[in-house]
Amino acid sequence: MIYAAVVVAYVLMLLGISVYKSRTVKSADDFMVAGRSVPVYMLVATLVCTWIGSGSLFGTAGLTFRTGVSELWFSAGAWVGILVIYSIAARVRRIAQYTLTDLLEKRYNQLAKVLGTITIIIAYMVIAGYQFKGGGRFIAILSDGSISPETGMIIAALLIVGFTVLAGMVSIVSIDIFNGSIMLLAMVVTLPFAISSHGGVDAVITTIQQTEPSHLSAMGGHDFIWVIGIALPTFLLLLSESSIYQKFSSADNEQNARKAVMGMFIGVVLVETLMMLIALVGFAIYADDPRFFLADGSIDRAMAEEIILRIGFEQLPVVIGSLLLAAGAAIVISTGNTFLMVTSTNVTRDILQAFLFKDAAPAQVVWIQRVCIVVIGLLAYLMMSQFDTILEMALMSYTMIGASLAPPLLAAFFWKRVTRFGGVASIAAGMLTVIVIAVLNSIYKESAEGLNLLGISFPMDTDYIAIPALIVSVTTLVVASLLTAKPVKGDWEEFIEA
Repeated sequence: MIYAAVVVAYVLMLLGISVYKSRTVKSADDFMVAGRSVPVYMLVATLVCTWIGSGSLFGTAGLTFRTGVSELWFSAGAWVGILVIYSIAARVRRIAQYTLTDLLEKRYNQLAKVLGTITIIIAYMVIAGYQFKGGGRFIAILSDGSISPETGMIIAALLIVGFTVLAGMVSIVSIDIFNGSIMLLAMVVTLPFAISSHGGVDAVITTIQQTEPSHLSAMGGHDFIWVIGIALPTFLLLLSESSIYQKFSSADNEQNARKAVMGMFIGVVLVETLMMLIALVGFAIYADDPRFFLADGSIDRAMAEEIILRIGFEQLPVVIGSLLLAAGAAIVISTGNTFLMVTSTNVTRDILQAFLFKDAAPAQVVWIQRVCIVVIGLLAYLMMSQFDTILEMALMSYTMIGASLAPPLLAAFFWKRVTRFGGVASIAAGMLTVIVIAVLNSIYKESAEGLNLLGISFPMDTDYIAIPALIVSVTTLVVASLLTAKPVKGDWEEFIEA
């Protein structure tokens, strides 16, 4: 009961902050980019909270449970992406658009913006949706099963949508300073207590060596192709993460946008490494627990994704467990807020304002976006039935965004020769490749024979989905650009520094 009381108290505190901040929203700039006045320490916190979501709390934990320390290849893809982002953060803030698709329109054309918007809407609804799914599992654990995951998912969806509707980006950056702090503190404190609950470091290592020794190796028993497949989605998503670009535009100046990226790098590396270690200890703790394994002895992937929260609820002292569970609530809420916010911003600016409400007043734009948040939240909830695990949803959505948007976005900042047609064709090719793979996976999911197409077997393991999608997108970008006329200097000079 004390766990639930602590989490409810923490959520009510965040709700109070959001209600208070909602009174400061006067314009679309306030709602979408927090008035472009966010200081560096708040920007660092909200960037870390953007990335550390249910995909980390559940997906990273589940991947660690079944592969061990080699999970870090999945996380490291994002770490490399952050360092690449560092080189363009100041330029993004200087151009000062609202969304990533604004950048695509500025470098390419309106069709690139529309295709980018469609890609983001589809993928981000999946990402927002698995925050609901993760929240449902979280509430089921917190209530010790008295609330089902399905009912919990409805409660989580209502909470996340409500937070986002209240004050938009102002609310998000205001509560994320608390969320980021409790997230880091909880992970730092949890690890030694989790190790102690299993008898110390030596006992943990001995159990893993006896049960699954490959969990302690860098490759986890996999080959190099698996490493590429598992690292690419996070790398590509980080490079084309629209919410991060939107938050760069919230910075109070260009220099602070770059400083915040380095702060984000340190925070994300620290939190994700701690999460991996906690989940690895969890594997040792629950190595003989039948709840985590199927009848054939293989790991129950959905159950494995709950490992960190199970440790908090079942293995830690009440105070430490309460802190970890409050951090779990922070992770789910902060990431759900962000992805609903970004998706609704894209729909509002790139579709509704562009084609239907061209003359809407600033106050009207805010209310239009609030309605969008509610509708998108409902659609995200309805999409949940298509996936079994949060990691599967993460890999599919990460690849959808990354393969479609990362190549043309990076080309905009680093390759003068990329043409408008090349950028548009790359977005379309990446998006269609992922959609085709998803459809074929769905069709042949229960098939005994499957399908072999061009040497690729379906259903395809989502660990590898990013490889063909990226190959198609980059090839299309390069070939289409080289076959069309060179762009004029005015197309690229604002994006590429001398």
